[in-house]
Amino acid sequence: MPEKRTVPRKRFDMHMVVYNDDTGEILGHMVEVSSTGMRLETVGPLPVETDFYLRIELTPDLGASTPSLVFIGRSKWCKMDLIQPNLFQVGFMIVEMVPEDQPVFMNIIRKYAG
Repeated sequence: MPEKRTVPRKRFDMHMVVYNDDTGEILGHMVEVSSTGMRLETVGPLPVETDFYLRIELTPDLGASTPSLVFIGRSKWCKMDLIQPNLFQVGFMIVEMVPEDQPVFMNIIRKYAG
């Protein structure tokens, strides 16, 4: 399948949990990130082309004025992990993020993406 991503993702070096803000449940944790999306590792499959309110808890060193970042992400693909078949890899595109949160998200990428 040809690559559709226009912004390259970077490997994410910190264990950062991503929550479903509607339910409070853990969706997974970030393993790759870019300014326009992310790849999560999850314990179950997620429906594709579905919008989720995603929440990331922030650490004080990120200089945020709020304890968490909430934004809308759309699942674009989902596939079983080739090495650990009990895990799934899910690609998300960031659909909407308030302008004030974008610098915080970019700071996360600068600090923790390799």
